[in-house]
Amino acid sequence: WRYTRSGSHYNQSDNDNAASSRSMPYGHGTVRQSNTHPPRTFPRRNEYLNTSGACASGDLQRRSVTPTQPFNDLINPERIDEIERISHRYGHRYDGRPHCQFANSIKRYASTAKRPLNPDEQSQLMWLLQRFQPTQSWNWRSLTTTLHAFTSAGVFTSHKITDDGVKRTQHTLLSTLLNLVTIKCNQKPADKDIDAQGITNLLWAMAKLVDNGRERTPELNETVAVLLPHVKAQNHQFNAQGIANLMWAMAKLVDNGQERTPELNEAVAALLPQVNAKKTQFIPQHIANLLWAMAKLVKNGQERTPEIKEAVDVLLSQVNAQRNQFVPQNIVNLLWAVAKLVDNGQERTPALREAVTALLLHMNAQKANFKPQESTSLLWAMAKLVNNGQERTPEFNEAVALLLSHVNTLKGRFIPQNIANLLWAMAKLVENGQERTPALKEAVAALLPRVKAQKDQFIPQHIANLLWAMAKLVDNGQERTPALREAVTALLLHVNAQKANFIPQDISNLLWAMAKLVENGQEWTPALKEAVATLLPRVKTQKDQFIPQHIANLLWAMAKLVDKGQELTPVLKEAVAALLPHVNAQKGQFSVQGIANLLWAVGKLGELIDLNLVKSTLDSLIHAISEIPQFSQQNTLISLWGVMACCARFHLDSNAKKNDPLENLIEDLFTHSENKSLASTEDQHTIAMAASWLGRECPVTPHYETILSSSQSIFRHQLQSRIPSLKIEEEKSLNALPPVDLLLPDHSIVIEVLGPYHYVGGGFQTRNGSTLLKTALLQKLGFKVIEIPVNKLASKDSMERVIDQIKTKVDIPPEAHGPVSPKSEGEDEACAAADEGRQSSDDTQLTTEERLEAQTGKTKKRKKRRRRKR
Repeated sequence: WRYTRSGSHYNQSDNDNAASSRSMPYGHGTVRQSNTHPPRTFPRRNEYLNTSGACASGDLQRRSVTPTQPFNDLINPERIDEIERISHRYGHRYDGRPHCQFANSIKRYASTAKRPLNPDEQSQLMWLLQRFQPTQSWNWRSLTTTLHAFTSAGVFTSHKITDDGVKRTQHTLLSTLLNLVTIKCNQKPADKDIDAQGITNLLWAMAKLVDNGRERTPELNETVAVLLPHVKAQNHQFNAQGIANLMWAMAKLVDNGQERTPELNEAVAALLPQVNAKKTQFIPQHIANLLWAMAKLVKNGQERTPEIKEAVDVLLSQVNAQRNQFVPQNIVNLLWAVAKLVDNGQERTPALREAVTALLLHMNAQKANFKPQESTSLLWAMAKLVNNGQERTPEFNEAVALLLSHVNTLKGRFIPQNIANLLWAMAKLVENGQERTPALKEAVAALLPRVKAQKDQFIPQHIANLLWAMAKLVDNGQERTPALREAVTALLLHVNAQKANFIPQDISNLLWAMAKLVENGQEWTPALKEAVATLLPRVKTQKDQFIPQHIANLLWAMAKLVDKGQELTPVLKEAVAALLPHVNAQKGQFSVQGIANLLWAVGKLGELIDLNLVKSTLDSLIHAISEIPQFSQQNTLISLWGVMACCARFHLDSNAKKNDPLENLIEDLFTHSENKSLASTEDQHTIAMAASWLGRECPVTPHYETILSSSQSIFRHQLQSRIPSLKIEEEKSLNALPPVDLLLPDHSIVIEVLGPYHYVGGGFQTRNGSTLLKTALLQKLGFKVIEIPVNKLASKDSMERVIDQIKTKVDIPPEAHGPVSPKSEGEDEACAAADEGRQSSDDTQLTTEERLEAQTGKTKKRKKRRRRKR
């Protein structure tokens, strides 16, 4: 440390830096240690005494801390007494260097211990730091080094067991240092000693403070704000390490809520060209930190400008060039960054593919050196890469197998966040084609008991990700073992406790996961019911915050839950009604799968949704479909079913106008799918229904399971007893459609006994889409459909009333032109008949098969006429 003239700050020449100082790396920053040569004893004229060496300070230097010095010796009160005497002696000329040296000694201790101060060490230090009083006389180097050193050592980090006295001392000292930095930065003219290294260390410290949980106080925000213009002004002065640390710091600040102000954007823009200019000077850690920072910035809204694209390309080429020099932590950060960049739109250029391949090879070579956190991040990154189209190369597969084996080995050392990320990653890998190898099964089995054991430590995001992962694993063949069921139950119980802390994405993932679990056999336990009931009101209150993907997933989930037994509550109706208007508002932003899920959900929810709202929603989605060149086979069939179910609503409503765009969409979707292979029985059913709707020949021979309910059998027996001459056929499939419960062929009447699963929420009031579609298809074939809710057959008297009404209908000869019988809403009405279409008197004498054939022929003729008109 050398002095210049009185009133100025010290400087260090390049020679001094080389000869008498060394860098002490810790975390992401570096601070120079002081010169160990004895200082001058007597000041020259206009100079003041070197406060780090002469007189009483000689004892301070002689007791300079060594790496092995015990912490109790380090915080000897005599050291602070000595520093205070020096400070008082020089008064307003005191520059703060002894204080700075003390801070550096604390940092060296923590660096040697390879950990920040623990709570006990903090408490011992704080009573000394109550007397640690920075003043405006301190120079820039003392301020910046002290703040950086204390931050590096974890002096300002708050622990759960930190008492109020320690917190007060931390807050007071930190606020004082920040205010002094702000004053120096705001001086007019600017303080000449504000140098690049000090700026770097300060912004690194600000980022580290926030990342360690320190509240973003007004003092901290103001300090960041006054430092950013200096980054732009001195952009050419930063060395390679400074650029890396600054980019890391700004990315970390943004990731922790820092507003992306014009000053921050300008600082980032000023540094990006320096990345290219100094590309050959970056060591592996710099490259890793820079790519991590760019990934974080892009994730948080940084525009992918030509400058940032160029910087990424430059760094990726350096990854390949320096591939053999990366330590495990570098590999982790790099693969994470690459995965995050790809997830946010980075093109998969040759440089990127080469970088990934190089890292995978190096990762396999260092397989024994990865810690639990690193193994977690690597598996997460690889799952992200696969999700975004990575080729599954031999190197990739080997790396996955390696990491899965590590999961079982390290299972007792994973913290809650690791467990959540690992299960999420494994679920993503499975979703993208990863075989369910023994290693994968063992890894899942090893983690599930940890979920239950650490259930109280999971934050809301962990709970959402874990339930999503378990639902996805089950959906892809994971056995529902006792360990899995216990893990699910443990997490569901915490949904209610943390309900106020779930963000929109969490709510979306949770309800999707619950719907998937139920779809795959999850029982409706009290914990599940309570979790669903807890989340549904949050859908309504946060309706404006859901992005298109959330809206599609939520409506799909609610429709699936209803389909699997969810009760129809006012809260459910309100949640659906709250989301649907946002479909129109965001119509151009839905993915192909999102549109398919929305069409299916709107169709499945049936009469739960107001018909006008159905129309406005479908109008939005049809417009969105026109912007998409082609659906996949799966999405096409999902959409086809949903559109038909929606069309059934219009068909059965006597006041609704025919929706030609929807009808045309059915034809387009059917044409797209009719000649392709159908993966499941359900897909065959959809195609058969679409062919019937359009009056075309069915291209498949669907198989239907016939299930005779006891209610149906009893009713048929009673009906036949009352009307012996009545011809009744049971479980008859008409025109390749699902079998009807009872067919009266001589009267063209179909009787459907509707159990709870035919209704939304099982309340025998609101028909679901499946019921509506079947009824509409039968009506289009010319049948009258009588729907009998099974609760109307619960007693002998009510069954008699139903049979009396049927007897009345079959005793009346079929009319040539009859009106549609509206669905009854009266409590005493036992059944409701609906009749759409008109029959000629010539049709009444035909057999059922002949009449179906004639009806199909008429539909084909109408179709040809419509094509000619087009």
